Amino acid sequence: MEQPGAYGAGMAGGSFNPIAFIKKPSVIIRIFSWLFAVVVFSCITAGGKYHHLCMFNRDPNACRYGIGIGVLAFLICMGFLILDALFDQLSSVQHRKYVVIADMASSGLWTFLWFVGFCYLTDSWRHTSDSNLPSYDRTRYKNNCQAAIAFSFFSIFTWAALTVLAVMKYRQGISEAFSPSGYEPDPTNNPPSASPYNSYPGDIGSEPYQQPPFSSEVKQEPNSDYQPPTY
Repeated sequence: MEQPGAYGAGMAGGSFNPIAFIKKPSVIIRIFSWLFAVVVFSCITAGGKYHHLCMFNRDPNACRYGIGIGVLAFLICMGFLILDALFDQLSSVQHRKYVVIADMASSGLWTFLWFVGFCYLTDSWRHTSDSNLPSYDRTRYKNNCQAAIAFSFFSIFTWAALTVLAVMKYRQGISEAFSPSGYEPDPTNNPPSASPYNSYPGDIGSEPYQQPPFSSEVKQEPNSDYQPPTY
């Protein structure tokens, strides 16, 4: 039988509690990561391009990279939010382990990709002159590009936090694998049962001396008035 509570989850088959689910740190951080991803690719799509020209120093790869990692991060967050909701229902410890490993790997990878994206967009924007921006609505395009850079920076920390939480959950599951019941028993709560036999004749609480088994008492002969004759 699979042990309940493995990898930080509750007992399999329990009822779903939406309030407790929303209060989970991993769920809260993942929702923020989902929102940041939406802001990044929406800002680049709506205000980072003008007549198919990228506003980040006219570098189309910068816009493609920002939109690409934003859309993929959005989909990954949606997928793992569903898995988080179903995680307690997984009765197999092996399946839970696969979910935690996938969460750990994807979160670590996207932490790195967001860091690269932030550096890439920042450097491209640093080389962008005002002449590359449309003159009639320059402020809107500038605000959208700067918002994409800012939320790319915020995404580094949210995905790094998800990586740390996934690593902690994985280590918890590994430590529980070596404990049959998931915790160490308290010896004070399980006193040894008293034996009906004394292990040694001189034990405390027993008689100081015990008659060895199969021994017979020495019988004394009764006194006799018979006197042997004198010759």
